[in-house]
Amino acid sequence: MILLAAGIINRILGFIPRIALPRIIGAEGVGLFQLAYPFMIVLITIVTGGIPLAVAKWTAEAKTQGDELRVRIIFRTALQLTLTLAVLFTAAAVILAPWITAHILTDSRVYYTFLCMSPILIITAVSSVYRGYFQGCQNMVPTAVSQITETVVRIIFMLLFSSLMLPYGLEWAAAGAMAGVIIGELMGLGVLFIQHRKDRITLQPTDLPASDQSEPDNSLSANSDRRSDQVSASGRDPSALRKLLGLSVPVTGSRLVGSLSYLLESIFTMRSLAAAGVITGIATAQYGALQGMIIPVILLPTALTYSLAVSLVPSLSEAAARGDKALIHKRLHQSMRLALVSGAPFAVVMYLFAEPICRLLYDHAEITPMLQLMAPVALFVYLQAPLQAALQALEKPGTALMNTFIGAAVKLVLIAQLASLPHLGIYGALIAINVNIVLVTLLHGFGVLRAVGFHMKLLDFVKVGSAMIIMGAVSRLIMNRAPLQAEWLNMLSACAAGAAVYLLLMVWMRIIDRHDMARLPYVGRYFK
Repeated sequence: MILLAAGIINRILGFIPRIALPRIIGAEGVGLFQLAYPFMIVLITIVTGGIPLAVAKWTAEAKTQGDELRVRIIFRTALQLTLTLAVLFTAAAVILAPWITAHILTDSRVYYTFLCMSPILIITAVSSVYRGYFQGCQNMVPTAVSQITETVVRIIFMLLFSSLMLPYGLEWAAAGAMAGVIIGELMGLGVLFIQHRKDRITLQPTDLPASDQSEPDNSLSANSDRRSDQVSASGRDPSALRKLLGLSVPVTGSRLVGSLSYLLESIFTMRSLAAAGVITGIATAQYGALQGMIIPVILLPTALTYSLAVSLVPSLSEAAARGDKALIHKRLHQSMRLALVSGAPFAVVMYLFAEPICRLLYDHAEITPMLQLMAPVALFVYLQAPLQAALQALEKPGTALMNTFIGAAVKLVLIAQLASLPHLGIYGALIAINVNIVLVTLLHGFGVLRAVGFHMKLLDFVKVGSAMIIMGAVSRLIMNRAPLQAEWLNMLSACAAGAAVYLLLMVWMRIIDRHDMARLPYVGRYFK
C-alpha cells in the first residue's frame, strides 16, 4: 500500500511532463526523447538486471535467519559489482555515441539526448542496490520517498531545460529534457543514501561497552565464523557473489530479452515505417506519440501492479523457504485478484473515452485510435507483473526468460510484416505489441500453474467482465447526456458514476468483501 500510494502520486505527477512536453517540443521532439531510451534501457538492464531482485530475495532470507553479517555482505558485493559494470558501460556508450545514434537509432539528431542520458547508468546502478536492500527488509518507505522526490525534481527540470534549449532546435530541447531526468535520478539516489546511513547508525551496537564491541561474540556459530573468514579485505564474499549471480543472471537474461526487444522494436518500427513510405520526421512523430503518449496512459494503473510485484518477491521467497505452499497460493490469489479488479475499470475508461482523453491530455485527438486499439489488452499488462514476480520469487527465472523471448520474437516478426504495409503503418506495430502482451501473460500464467499449481478461477473473470460491461453502459449513458458544459467535467462524472457501480457490483458478487477492506492500513480497523 505504501508503494501503491507513492506509485499513484508518481503517475499523477509524471503526467505533468507527459502533458506539457508535447506542447513544448511537439510529437517529433518527444520522438527524439523516446528514441534514446530503448538503447539506454538495454545498458541499464545489463548493469543492474536482476541485482535488485537478488538483493531483495537474499536480504529477506538473511533477515529471517537474523544474519545481519550476511545482509551487509550481500549489499557491499552487489554495490561493487553494479558500479564496476556501470563505469565500463558508461565509458563505452560515450565513446561509441556518434556511431550508435547514426547507425542503430536511425535518427542522428538523437546524439545530444543520448550523451545527456549516459550518466544515468551509474546513478541507476547504485539506486537499484539500495532499493533492493530496502525491499528485502520489507521497508518500502525509502523507495516510495525516493520515487516521489525523483519525480518532482525531474518534472521541474525537464520542463525548464527543454524550454530553455528549444530555441537551439528540437534535438537540443530533447537533450535538455533528458538532463532534467538525470537531476531527478540524482535526488532520488540522495534520499536512499541518507536513509541507508540512518539505518546503519541505528544498527550500531553503541549501547555496548567498548571492550564488548572489540571482542568477537563467542555465541556466533562455527558456520558464521567460517563465513566471516571467507570475506576478503575488500568486503566481498565469494559465496555471496555466487548467490547474487546465480539468481541475477537468469533474471537479467529475462529482462535483457525484454530490453533488447524494446530496442529492436524501435528500430524495426522506424525502418518498417520507412518501407511503408513514411518520411523520417513523421515516423519519429508517430513513434513518439506511441511511446511517449499512448503507452504511458496504458501503464498508469501499473502503479498498483508494480507495488504488488515488488512486495510479492520477499513475501513469496519467505513462504517458499518455509515450504508453506498454502501461503504461496494465498498471496498469489490476493495479488492477482487485486490486479484484475483494480485494472478493469481503467481498461473500460480508456476504451470508451479515448478521444476526450487524448484531446484533454495532449491536444492530439488524432492518436485516439492508438489508445482504443491498446485498451482491450490493458488487463493483460496489469496481470503480467505479479505473474513474472512470482516466477522469479519461486526461483523459476528461466521460465520467465523463455516466455519473454518467445513473446519478443513473435512481436518483432509481426512488426516487420505488418508495420511495413502502407495501409497499416504504425497500427501494424500496435497490433504486434498487443499480441506480445497477451502471449507473454498467458505463458507466465502457465508457468506459475506448473510451478505451484496456482490458477485464477474462471468465475472471477466472468464476474469482473460482467461488471466491466455494466460499468461501461452506465458511463456512456451519463457521458452522452452531457449535463455539464466542460467536457472534462462530463467525463469525470461519467467515470465516477461508472466506478461506483463497478465497486458495488464487486461487493455484491463477493469479489471484494469485508475481510479485504480490513487488511487496508489505517482504515481497515473500521471493517473488522
